[in-house]
Amino acid sequence: MTASTLPLAPARPATAAPVPSWARHTAAAVLWASLPSALWRFAVVAGVPLGLAESEYTAMLVPGWGYLLLPLLSVFQEALAFLTLGLVRPWGEVWPRWVPFLRGRRVPVLAATVPAALGSLACTVYGVLFVWTTLHSDMAITPWGEWVMTVCYVPLVAWGPLLALVTTHYYRRRTRR
Repeated sequence: MTASTLPLAPARPATAAPVPSWARHTAAAVLWASLPSALWRFAVVAGVPLGLAESEYTAMLVPGWGYLLLPLLSVFQEALAFLTLGLVRPWGEVWPRWVPFLRGRRVPVLAATVPAALGSLACTVYGVLFVWTTLHSDMAITPWGEWVMTVCYVPLVAWGPLLALVTTHYYRRRTRR
C-alpha cells in the first residue's frame, strides 16, 4: 500500500487548556437563546403578520428609522452573543491575526472576563425586565401573536446566566496553574 499524496489539513489551533463539551454547548446556547428575538424583529420589519395591530407595527417601526433600527439592534445583539464563543475558542485566548497591533498576543484574562461578567449582569437584568414588561404590556395583539412573541422573547432570560457560566469557566480555566 502507498501513502496518500493528499496534503495534510492544517491543525486546528487549540486552547491552552481543554474546554469541556458542556462549556462549548453552553456558549453555543447563548447564540440560540438570543436568535428568536432577533428573528422576530426582522419579521416585523419585513411585514410578516405576527398578530400585531397596525398601530403596534407603526409604533415599533418609527417610520423611517425603525426600518434601520430594528435590524441593526438584531445584528448587534447577535454579534454580542457571538462573542461568547470566544470564551471557549482559541481566539478568546490569543488575538487573531486580523487584529492590528495585537495579533498573536495573549488576551489578558481580565480583558475578557470583566466585560463578559458585566455583560452577563446586563443580559440578566435586560432579559428579565424586557421579557416581564413585554409580556405584561397592553399591546394590541392576537392570542396567536402573543404566543409567538412569548416563544421568541422568553429565551432571552437564559442569556445572562448562560454567559455567567461560560465566563466563570473561562476565568477558572485560564487562571488555573
